[in-house]
Amino acid sequence: MSGTVVVFGGRSEIGVAIAERLAPTASVVVLAVRPGSDAGAAAERVAARGARVEVVGFDADDTARHRAVVAEIEERFGAIDTAVLAFGILGDQERAERDEGEVVRILHTDFVAQASLLTVLADMMRGRGSGRIVAFSSVAGVRVRRANYVYGSAKAGLDGFASGLADALHGSGVDLVIARPGFVVGRMTEGMEPAPFSSTPDEVADAVVERLGKPGAPVLWIPWQLRAMFSVAPFVPRPVWRRMPR
Repeated sequence: MSGTVVVFGGRSEIGVAIAERLAPTASVVVLAVRPGSDAGAAAERVAARGARVEVVGFDADDTARHRAVVAEIEERFGAIDTAVLAFGILGDQERAERDEGEVVRILHTDFVAQASLLTVLADMMRGRGSGRIVAFSSVAGVRVRRANYVYGSAKAGLDGFASGLADALHGSGVDLVIARPGFVVGRMTEGMEPAPFSSTPDEVADAVVERLGKPGAPVLWIPWQLRAMFSVAPFVPRPVWRRMPR
């Protein structure tokens, strides 16, 4: 049994796909969604895999409530064994270049809120010496591109934070997986031209769940070919990199 599984961002395509795969061995799957959101379809999909499913309200941007929300989940459903942080926004790059409020909105959700929740979960899991956490970085943060530098910088910050946290958790019994997918074809990227080595939410979920089932390095490239591609990214001349698409 994988115990209590919590997906923060429980309506996201990747989050639901991961929940579906973990459901058969979970004692309960908790979908933490923005208050007022309709999570019925997501809950039905996960329940169809044989799991007990619960839905709770979670506002990722309300960082002052993160510790209380996690404590309430554990009080109601037991200690969290697996936590998946599947929330995030792309934001509007064009607007962000002239509106500092949009910049702050993207950075807060994609970096500040993530770092806050990761800290809470790591602290609670480290105290009992067990647990698994999945954080979603992105290749967009490996070397930030002009085309989406606000989102990319948020992911770069998250990637660095999670990498340091993974080192801090080494030997604690807590496994932090830093998923680093490329372009994911789904609702979040609808209307955009897919990049090379794109993946689907199901493919991302398959890779994450496979990694959760066995020990491994913290960073998980999805697909694996991106690791080789981005190993040369730091050496691409800036005038060329400046023209790279998102």
